[in-house]
Parts: sequence; C-alpha cells; structure tokens
Amino acid sequence: MDTSHEPPAGARRGIYIYGTDGSRWTDFTSGIGVTNTGHCHPRVVKAVQEQVAKMIHAQILLVLPQLPLDLAAALNEVTPEHIDCFFFSNSGAEAIEAAVKLARHATQRDNLIVFQGSFHGRTHQTMAMSTSKTIYRQGYQPLPSGVYVAPFPYAYHYGWDEDTAVDFCLRELKLLLKSQTTPQETAAMFIEPVLGEGGYVPAPARFLQGLREICDEHGILLVVDEVQTGFGRTGEFWAYEHAGIGPDIIVMAKGLASGMPLSGIAASKALMEQWIPGTHGGTYAGSNLVSLAAALASVQVIREERLPQNAAAMGERLMDGLEELQGRFPMIGDVRGRGLMVGTEFTLKGEPSKDMAKAVQKACLDRKLILLTCGTYENTVRWIPPLVVNQQQIDEALMTFEEALASVV
Repeated sequence: MDTSHEPPAGARRGIYIYGTDGSRWTDFTSGIGVTNTGHCHPRVVKAVQEQVAKMIHAQILLVLPQLPLDLAAALNEVTPEHIDCFFFSNSGAEAIEAAVKLARHATQRDNLIVFQGSFHGRTHQTMAMSTSKTIYRQGYQPLPSGVYVAPFPYAYHYGWDEDTAVDFCLRELKLLLKSQTTPQETAAMFIEPVLGEGGYVPAPARFLQGLREICDEHGILLVVDEVQTGFGRTGEFWAYEHAGIGPDIIVMAKGLASGMPLSGIAASKALMEQWIPGTHGGTYAGSNLVSLAAALASVQVIREERLPQNAAAMGERLMDGLEELQGRFPMIGDVRGRGLMVGTEFTLKGEPSKDMAKAVQKACLDRKLILLTCGTYENTVRWIPPLVVNQQQIDEALMTFEEALASVV
C-alpha cells in the first residue's frame, strides 16, 4: 500500500495506516505480530533517529558498544532469574537456528521434537521443524533429518475437551520417546505457547507443565518459541508465563524492535558456555545499532505503558465480542486465544471452511479493517492488533466484523 499521504512525521499512528488518498485503515495485523507498540511510536522513532546520526553498525566481535549491553540488561529484567545471557540475530528463523545449535552443543545430542501445527521459519532447518502447512516445505525436500513431530492439544480439531486432548498428547509424546527418538539422543523440544501459523491455538497450561516435567526427567532442553507470542502479545510479557513454567531457551523476534529487524535467544550463562566459541555468529548479529536502539525503546515502552496489561483487558473485550457474534453466526466454529492473539475458526457442516474465512477477511478489507487468516486449512481469521489498541477501537472492529459476517451469509 502506498502511504505517501500519511499524517505529518511525528504523528502517532497507533493502529492506523493511511492510503494515498488520505483514507485511514485499521490494522489488526501489526505487520504479522511485529508492531506491538503501534505504528511509529514516538519513543521508538526518536531512538532510531538519534542512533542513525551516531553510528549504524558496529561489529560486536571488533568493538563492544553500550547498546547491546543495555538491551540485554533490559531483557534480563523480564526473563526468569536463571536466564541471564542473550545472543542477538536478525530474524526469527535465525534465532531458531541458533537455539538448535546451542541445544545440540549443550546436550551433545542430535534430535529435536516439534509439535503438529508448528511454524518455526523458512530456512532449511526451520522448514524441517514447521508442520503448519505444506506450502512452507513444498519443493524443498530433502530437509534436515532428526526432527520428530508430536501432536499438539488442539482440542477443537480433535472434537474433544481440553483435558482429553492434553492427556492424549502427553501420552503420545511419551510413546514417541519410546518408539522414534530416545531421550538420550533428543536435544530439545521446541514449542510455540500459542500456535501461530497453525491456527492461533493456545497450549493449555497443563500441557506445557507436562512438557517441562518430561524434559526435566530426561535432560531434554525445553525451548519456547516466543517469536509471535512475546513482548506482551498474550497478556503477559511472555506467553509461557501463563503456565508458570521456566524454559531453558527463549526465542524472540517480531515485537522485539517494533519493526526493525532483530531477534534473539535467551538462556542461562551455564548453558551458553557449552557453545563452542566460533561455531556460531554473523556479521549483523548484535551489531546493527539502529535495531538495538529500537528494541531498547520498545521494551521500555511495553513495560512503562503497561501494554501486556492492556492486551489482557482488550483481549478479554475482543473475545467477549467475538463469542457473542459466534452465537449469532454459527459458521464461527471456535473462538480462542490469549490476550490480543485471538483466532476465529470457520466451519461449514462440520468441515473447515477456507472459503468462508477468506470471504469474511475480504469483506473486512472492503470496510478498511485489515485482518489475516492462518491455520493448516486457512480457515481461521486471526486478530493481532497493536497492543496500544483501546476499547473504542476494539468495539469499532467488532462492528465492522459483524457487518462483514452479515454480508457473506
């Protein structure tokens, strides 16, 4: 979209973007979960502008600027006590790759376990770990080996209640460790606390707690992929906090720098010290000072403006409104989510309906509300507005969604 007719520089855009004719569009995609602080938050813009004038790139192996240290310190305040070491990269896929390499060095094991519906990236390694859609892997075989897939407790898909789904999936995971990859050769389990591309399905707390117990029992590392769920998106700073667990490695990106390219992993110093120096790195790893400045400002804004708390409150309002609409529009088969990471799944005659989801999405776009779809069957409309969204804006989006639903029935 051409945005040459936006408001004057410095104006706070929040949840809105603007067309060439000056028209205003409501963005409930956040650039796919990136602009958690809203479009062009003044503090983030100021940090970027000031840093560009000072220095743009400082290769961290040659010089040690203050910014990566300040960002690590800020992140250290929002991670568990045992996690105190950080490695920065450019993208979510790079961060997942880093976590894989760290896990393999630290455990001296090779295999990985992921969960059905996962999305971890588009590099060869991360494609092998992604099972949400075939399109992400199509035409790129063979992919790296040593990746095993366990079921995810997607209760609505199975047609079960949550407890039944959790019990089944934990049993199947234990079976996988007996039948496909032994604990002694399994380095790590990678889990999205809320499936992203797989349909915006939250992992129940008891399931994540079960993973933690199994990993502890066998010396397997638990890696939480918070690329899309982190930085306040689900109503807590990290989505794993809903389950009260402590991961071994946290993977972060998207909301970290409000749109500037930056990702990272976090782990304990004891774990990081198992990484053989020189076996991982990159020219831009922790070296783009503009991205680091944006990230530091973003973390400060998220905390000081209490955006996780706003996400929790506005997410509850959004869920209540969508559930009310579900009662009147039965093609909405399920409404689920945490905070401002919400999915509405469409079904017709008990089957996934991509056509209905896409028609509703298009009807919303015609009304200047931008939404995305996701899910293996592409039948889930996902709601990911910037975390600065307010009550009036939630209500307006729900009204638009209701009009869109009525227009396609």
